[in-house]
Amino acid sequence: MDRVRQAFGAALFLCFLVFANSLSAQSPEPGTAALHEVHADGEKILTEPQIVALSGLQTGAQVGRADLQSAADKLVACGLFAKVNYNFQTKGDGVSVTFHIEEAPRLPAYFDNFPWFADSDLADAIRKKLPFFDGTLPEGGTVIGQAAEAVNDLLMSRGLHVTLEHQVLANPVGDGNVQSFHIEGAGIKIAKLDFSDPSLANSKVVQQHLAEIIGKPYSRMTIDLFLTEQIRPIYQKLGLLRAKLGPPEVRLTGDPNQKLPEQIPVFVPINPGTVYRWKGAQWSGNTVLSEITLASFIGLKAGDVADGMQIEGAWDHVREEYSHHGYLDSKVDPVAQYDDQAHTISYHVNIEEKAPYKFRNMVITGLSRTAETRLRQVWPIAAAQVFDKTQYEDILTKLQIHPAQVFGDLPIHYETVGHWLQTEPTLGTVDVLLDFK
Repeated sequence: MDRVRQAFGAALFLCFLVFANSLSAQSPEPGTAALHEVHADGEKILTEPQIVALSGLQTGAQVGRADLQSAADKLVACGLFAKVNYNFQTKGDGVSVTFHIEEAPRLPAYFDNFPWFADSDLADAIRKKLPFFDGTLPEGGTVIGQAAEAVNDLLMSRGLHVTLEHQVLANPVGDGNVQSFHIEGAGIKIAKLDFSDPSLANSKVVQQHLAEIIGKPYSRMTIDLFLTEQIRPIYQKLGLLRAKLGPPEVRLTGDPNQKLPEQIPVFVPINPGTVYRWKGAQWSGNTVLSEITLASFIGLKAGDVADGMQIEGAWDHVREEYSHHGYLDSKVDPVAQYDDQAHTISYHVNIEEKAPYKFRNMVITGLSRTAETRLRQVWPIAAAQVFDKTQYEDILTKLQIHPAQVFGDLPIHYETVGHWLQTEPTLGTVDVLLDFK
């Protein structure tokens, strides 16, 4: 982290301290002065008083240069700040310091397997140690440890002596990551999973998939992933694009202070919302593929029920089509625009095509010379030809599932095929690396 101390300010502060010591033989400590003011700027989420409290500095205390540096180091170590700079100046018989900060990105706090408590209980426990806690935490730093201590204290207050872990994981219900808190070996399993939408109870597909989590260790991460991967597509296909699934709830009867049973029932509230219809898509940045071609990948006409799975598949199809023409670095950025009064959805899709790649070379390791020769004979892309990623993926499929289509009756044995594309943007070329093991 960058910690800048302005040279002029440092010299001025040092001169002031020497001058103050020469005036007062009763100074508590050589090289210190009274701290009159502490300020901060650059804050967006935290307030200035919160930043001052995190620094550990107290107005009125005698401070020296090492104390100011230590305070800056403390701010950096807490994890809430991407950058911390500071400067100071003399004011009368004391010193004033200002911290210039840039706050670090935050992640949502995610409480995985705490069936004894509501999220609000856990958040309140954290706020006792971290008053600024707003449901988010940085990726690392001392505040993560303090949050974990607060959760652990709450667990111990209920006589739960368990091992608490925390780590950054992919968000199971959205983009980005979460700061997940998890109890190792909690020993509680999912007895059943019920939904507020009765149509799911009558779905054979849903009931078949429920076997994937019933009887497994209780974990909101597991349940949320199940909802995202198995339940949400059901609503997406029906045009219920904003269906709200969960959060899952543990619903128990009896004395809440008694020990939980080994298997617990889970209830998932669901609000299906409204059916949306397709309005259309506007495209920008495309020169290789026409709007007519791009629209054909979506396959929906204005007024059709907006099948969310079909729409998501269309963006993948567009990306595949660009890679078919050698545009390996192209980016497709669809932005949804909902009309909640008309119940329609449209998209603005920006495409960054960049430049196509041409095939240069293929490096093969782990094969005999004869087998390598066979592979090169069936390789479909000639040197200096536009690199068609679709053909490349077709060869990979054959190597992994139908090797006889590549090697014929040649006796060959391997378990895995490592594969990489090594691009050289400045030359517009790509090398294929295949490693057989």
